[in-house]
Amino acid sequence: MHLGLEGKVVLITGGTKGIGRSIVKSFLDEGAIVHFCSRSQDNVKASNDKLADAYPSNKAIGAVVDVTNPESIKEWVASCASQSGRIDVIIANVSALATEDKPEQWQDAFQTDMMGTVHMVNAALPHLEKTKGNIITISSVSGRIIDFTSQPGPYGPFKAAIIHYTCQLAHVHAAKGIRANTVSPGNIYIEDGVWGDIEKRLPDLFNASMAQNPTGRMGKPEEIANVCVFLASDKAGFVTGSNILVDGALSTGVQF
Repeated sequence: MHLGLEGKVVLITGGTKGIGRSIVKSFLDEGAIVHFCSRSQDNVKASNDKLADAYPSNKAIGAVVDVTNPESIKEWVASCASQSGRIDVIIANVSALATEDKPEQWQDAFQTDMMGTVHMVNAALPHLEKTKGNIITISSVSGRIIDFTSQPGPYGPFKAAIIHYTCQLAHVHAAKGIRANTVSPGNIYIEDGVWGDIEKRLPDLFNASMAQNPTGRMGKPEEIANVCVFLASDKAGFVTGSNILVDGALSTGVQF
């Protein structure tokens, strides 16, 4: 399917690892201009070097950004718009992955997952109004079901809040031509990611979680990226305010 994303300018937070890394590559495959960020200078440099080799004809531009700092993300968004002339798509992907019931973990999840998303949206909205652009947020199946991350802990509640916030954005900005959708991954296996780490350190938890997947496997990061690319395209022109589960039927509740 030709998605018509050539030359579109896409901003992605947390773009050097895991799902974010796959989202960056998928948009580059479509011919988009991709700006991504990370808090780590080493990760940004390594990603810039690898992407320059893998996509010599495409533009991938990494930067060091602290999404918990509203000024940092505001400056980054403005810089991306200045460099590339416009902003068509933003993807709020970064997460603190905080699961422990400790005050500092709740605060970290709030500042990173929730406010990092809000800061990015607020900074980008004036640019998205000009392009009738797209907002995509990355939540999780944990925002919809009570799973192993709930002890209780902050991960699920803030992922749920992101879904609600994104639906608000869709309704408030629909008349301006801006679409907003959430993608909620299930168990996504990445060797250097969360499930790869759990497989090594907590094999019993890994095996129990694997057994809960009706498909008999965990998802691949590119399967999340493919949904993001579709949502960003005009092929999804009437899709807004939706939470798209990509979980291989892991969650058993009916989504009305």
